[in-house]
Amino acid sequence: MTNKRIKELTALKDKAKARRESGTYIVEGIKMCGEAPAEAVLETYVTASFAMQNKEWLKKRNAEVIEDRVFEKISDTKTPQGVLSVIRQPEYSLDDIIKNGDLYVILEDIQDPGNLGTIIRTAEGAGVSGVIMSKGCVDIYNPKTIRSTMGSVYRVPFVYTDDLKSAIAKLKENGIEVYAAHLKGKSDYDDISYRKAAFLIGNEGNGLSDETALLADTYIRIPMEGQVESLNAAVATAILMYEFGRQRRNVD
Repeated sequence: MTNKRIKELTALKDKAKARRESGTYIVEGIKMCGEAPAEAVLETYVTASFAMQNKEWLKKRNAEVIEDRVFEKISDTKTPQGVLSVIRQPEYSLDDIIKNGDLYVILEDIQDPGNLGTIIRTAEGAGVSGVIMSKGCVDIYNPKTIRSTMGSVYRVPFVYTDDLKSAIAKLKENGIEVYAAHLKGKSDYDDISYRKAAFLIGNEGNGLSDETALLADTYIRIPMEGQVESLNAAVATAILMYEFGRQRRNVD
């Protein structure tokens, strides 16, 4: 491996700009590399020790063996498994995501990589049709986010948008009711009968901006006991998604 390629891979690991410009990102570990869509895998690198211990795994994949010290430079984990792949970013459009779907999550300025990854993972489990993110959200291809998705990033459609207002308007045009998880909500989340729904979730520290909250059809709340005012963004999203799923199963 050349020094130039080492620098490029290090940039992919560390910089959202490099990932955007190249249209690629890095995944690590047997699970993430193994579940990646074959057509999206551009390169795979392994250490010599990984190659020795995983001969059957490697028979189905083209991989370049590199030195441990080089692997450590391009790895984002403290204890690397010794396998890393460069993946082509998928291309989704808002129109594609909205087509034939009934459950969506709209995220405004989510900042924590782990939160975003957990939301994507939970979205797959809850049967979400797509995730729509404001441009202020953390990069979904951040290595920490990718790890937190546990592979769901390959299967859950998502888009970033510069204009949440227009995206929400398009959802409404397609018969999708927009619900804001909001402290001013007067209806408990489980008092609503959902048909086609999009849940608006705000920034971890500040919640939804007033401008975005006003775009919702209905404010809903998750009732709290004790002195807790709100839940972690990923936890709140999970509760809402699974309530929709529960109602969907009961209807079916």
